[in-house]
Amino acid sequence: MRSNGTGNAAAVIMSSFILLRLAARTSAFLPPLAIRRAMTTTGRISSIPSFVSSANPHAQANIAAFSSVARSMSATVTDAEVVVELPTNDSDEDLLKIRHTSSHVMAQAVQELYPEAQVTIGPWIENGFYYDFYFPPSPSDPSDPDSELTSRKLTDLDLKGIQKRMIKIIGRNLPMTEEVVSREEARRRILEQDEPFKLEILDSIKTEPITLWHTGDEWWDLCGGPHVESTGKIPKKALLLQSVAGAYWRGDEKREMLQRVYGTVWKDPKQLKAYKKMLEEAKKRDHRMLGKKLDLFSVQEDAGGGLVFWHPKGSAIRANIEDYWKSAHIRGGYDIVYTPHVANLDLWKTSGHNDFYRDGMFQQMDVEDEEYQLRPMNCPFHCLMYKNDLRSYRDLPIRWAELGTVYRYERSGTLHGLMRVRGFTQDDAHIFCLPDQLEDEIVGVLDLTEQILSRFGFDKYDIMLSTRPEKSVGSDHIWTEATKALEGALVAKGWDYTIDEGGGAFYGPKIDLKIRDAIGRSWQCSTVQCDFNLPDRFDLEYVSSEGVKERPIMLHRAIFGSIERFFGILVENTAGEFPLWLAPTQLRLLPVTDAVMGYCREVQKKARAKGLRVEVDRGSERLGKQIRNAEKGRIPVMAVVGMKEMDGERLAVRSRKLGDLGSFGVDELVDEMVACTEGAIEMTKMGEVENDENGVEE
Repeated sequence: MRSNGTGNAAAVIMSSFILLRLAARTSAFLPPLAIRRAMTTTGRISSIPSFVSSANPHAQANIAAFSSVARSMSATVTDAEVVVELPTNDSDEDLLKIRHTSSHVMAQAVQELYPEAQVTIGPWIENGFYYDFYFPPSPSDPSDPDSELTSRKLTDLDLKGIQKRMIKIIGRNLPMTEEVVSREEARRRILEQDEPFKLEILDSIKTEPITLWHTGDEWWDLCGGPHVESTGKIPKKALLLQSVAGAYWRGDEKREMLQRVYGTVWKDPKQLKAYKKMLEEAKKRDHRMLGKKLDLFSVQEDAGGGLVFWHPKGSAIRANIEDYWKSAHIRGGYDIVYTPHVANLDLWKTSGHNDFYRDGMFQQMDVEDEEYQLRPMNCPFHCLMYKNDLRSYRDLPIRWAELGTVYRYERSGTLHGLMRVRGFTQDDAHIFCLPDQLEDEIVGVLDLTEQILSRFGFDKYDIMLSTRPEKSVGSDHIWTEATKALEGALVAKGWDYTIDEGGGAFYGPKIDLKIRDAIGRSWQCSTVQCDFNLPDRFDLEYVSSEGVKERPIMLHRAIFGSIERFFGILVENTAGEFPLWLAPTQLRLLPVTDAVMGYCREVQKKARAKGLRVEVDRGSERLGKQIRNAEKGRIPVMAVVGMKEMDGERLAVRSRKLGDLGSFGVDELVDEMVACTEGAIEMTKMGEVENDENGVEE
């Protein structure tokens, strides 16, 4: 609703504030999901559900940012009649099989077109598949064996030809069949076809038997499946080859450079169309582009790849994220701890990281003839702290949380913005508890996870429970009880989940949680893992009620995963349109003339004293340009300041989303913005609040 009259505009915005704050107060004991379900496609709160749950007071008290609701409504609800829900490999095994078979068909097509191509690996991936090829160098002039050696370079134009050949293979409806052979027979066939990379793969397989998958009688691959029954099961009109990229064999820059061809395939053309639309939207939301455009962060190559520099605006957002995280944990019964960034290498030998994770660790440094290691993990430090005192069963559970920066060696080719870096801050926590406390502690972790993620607008999850793998530590009894506790916690939450049989860590079962963003993509963030390994390695004990020393159960737990990666996800989810409470600049003052600059500074000082983040435009541009600059910077609230406003100690307020809103007293505006910030409420009129069945009035 808009008005050109000052008085009417003021009434509109004030009523908007009141309605939103009333909605927050009357909904203070509703889970965030219930709040969202109460919203209609017009952004109107049609009713407030009547139930009041007491299971999770922290999650109940949290009202997710209304701006996130508005964005997610426009992205996924407003056009609900045309939105296509994209399946995943986890939810649709047939799709996974289609993608795996497509990678085989693509490899066959490439070798039919370019017989010199050697094949390596071709897995399915989250939204499609890829295959890596090696093209051996050959004389650039076939008639002159002494001419320069060159390798074929595939281009985007080549992809069209490869896809055409794939369509022909699909059209032949060739059967996909599995053959079990001896290791010797597999070796003989691979040598016969001169496929050195496949031979290396065969040598790395330690289990028997060896399986081959045939595409008719025309092509075969060393493969464990699964596949569709025949190539004709691949939907030709839902197939698209996308790009060519370079990749080192085995991820080792000292090995051969391969050419990786990416493709995507879906179950029908509508899904492919929806996926392409999602890619277009994702390009606009790329956190690397927005990070530069909004001056949030940078990666300075002069300092080294994968190391993040947080600029003032990005730091302001990060500080808000961390402050909320800390306060939520303290309210949830955690203690905040801090531990060193480096430690003696012996610690990592005790924990086992030096044996099992050495390739992901930086090289050691010499300190007075002893080897020290930049930490790749935080958990060994918490184990040492636990061991520092004699613990009784009465002391448990112990919950320690840390925003701990870790350092991991990532090859330069794998680095990607904030998503894959060499130094990052984990939102780590470890819980030491008794066996009979385990399920309650896991429920508490899931409650806190829901509370924190919903604050940032994430309330759609894909959940996986991973069970005992073939190789593991710990007794059958403890694995069974821990798995039951994880399952019991998920049942208590009422969350749907899938089971990944044998997908747990060697040290314990786990729950992994992926969040869905505004354009439907899934991101791995949260995890809770039981650990039976580190308590043994560090000889952790507590004295039981019988006076016997026992091992505690240790839970590893993260909600964001890492601050850097979550920040990148948040930027892309919001497209840089941060909610008012999180925006790096919440209010920008736009002076019409230099004569009001002093008044603007006074307003800025008053607002900053209340905790608001306020800027004053330099005033060197015309007012229209100042407004455009503020909108480009995604500033949620602007205030135009002229002589009239200064004389009346008022501000002419403009919302990025609603346009001109009218004139307000300084204290009036500041107080309402503070209230909206504290309640994570967007300064937007979302619609009217009707009476609910309990008779709550507007």
